[in-house]
Amino acid sequence: MTPALDEALLRRLAPVVLGVLVRRGADFAAAEDAVQEALVEAVHAWPADPPRDPTGWLVTVGWRRFLDATRADAARRRRESAVGDEPAPGPATAVDDTLRLYFLCAHPSLTPSSAVALTLRAVGGLTTRQIARAYLVPEATMAQRISRAKRTVSGVRFDRPGDVATVLRVLYLVFNEGYSGDVDLAAEAIRLTRQLAAASDHPEVAGLLALMLLHHARRASRTAPDGSLVPLADQDRGRWDTAAIAEGVAILQGALARDRVGEFQAQAAVAALHADAPAAAETDWVQIVEWYDVLAGLTDSPVVRLNRAVAVGEADGPRAGLAALAALDDTLPRHTAVAAYLHERDGDAVTAARLYAEAARQATTLAERDHLTRQAARLHARGADS
Repeated sequence: MTPALDEALLRRLAPVVLGVLVRRGADFAAAEDAVQEALVEAVHAWPADPPRDPTGWLVTVGWRRFLDATRADAARRRRESAVGDEPAPGPATAVDDTLRLYFLCAHPSLTPSSAVALTLRAVGGLTTRQIARAYLVPEATMAQRISRAKRTVSGVRFDRPGDVATVLRVLYLVFNEGYSGDVDLAAEAIRLTRQLAAASDHPEVAGLLALMLLHHARRASRTAPDGSLVPLADQDRGRWDTAAIAEGVAILQGALARDRVGEFQAQAAVAALHADAPAAAETDWVQIVEWYDVLAGLTDSPVVRLNRAVAVGEADGPRAGLAALAALDDTLPRHTAVAAYLHERDGDAVTAARLYAEAARQATTLAERDHLTRQAARLHARGADS
């Protein structure tokens, strides 16, 4: 029987091989194309004849494909003479180019959507078809997006350190897409962030990895069997992944011990306090408010202040939460839903029902709209029965 192809291995090796080709003198766009051709050849050749050195095999084939393309392009003959002859086959040099590739794919000149797509293809090793399915767009559309992104970064030189914060935001965008199509983007984001953490000694990288693990640990409990949303307070905590929580907390503690707190570490601290509570009623809301104060100081984000208002409402009572909410712009996403929740906690079911219905009309997803509509209907029914 022909052995099965290790697709996970190919995905891990793709950025390694890409880094080698770029270091040898190939521009990013041509190197990425050559790596994809090498991966396709591996899919066909490896099951029947697996190589002893997979990385070296891919580097050799990828470099040949790059030279073939260069020689076929008359406009690139001058560059062909500059890159020189094909290096002798053999084990790939053990230089980690991962961090450089992350910085390249998250270059500030790229739009967020292009940066995400390029990261998934060049660093994640996903095919254009897989990325397109994950984002629910036609493959041709995604191919154009990736091609434009590759052209944009092809001439970029790295003579200064890249921006870790930009890389982390790109990875967090991937994580928040969750699951769609045949690619679990949340799991993929965790895998890529682990890879980045191995290549970078930065506490915010660890903070993002901890945050992802802590959020992902609650994934199984976030929706009911019918697909409806389950709020955090109502989730079955017995379904939370305790191993992922323990790992996330340990990673977070190591990052915080370095005393260089950043926004992802602060967000992870909030998530850890939720995960640490055996029941919703035992949540340490006072500490959560303190962490939101830290986070607001770091980011001055209105969304952070909105979440802080909810925490204040839990720690100090709903009227304190409503007072904190009153200081915020009422056009913020979820502002109306938060107001509805706090009014319900304060015993004003009539106002809460009206606000839940209004929030449902503002919802951007079907699941959120249905959840808020049910909340409004529940309070209307309670009023009719009283």
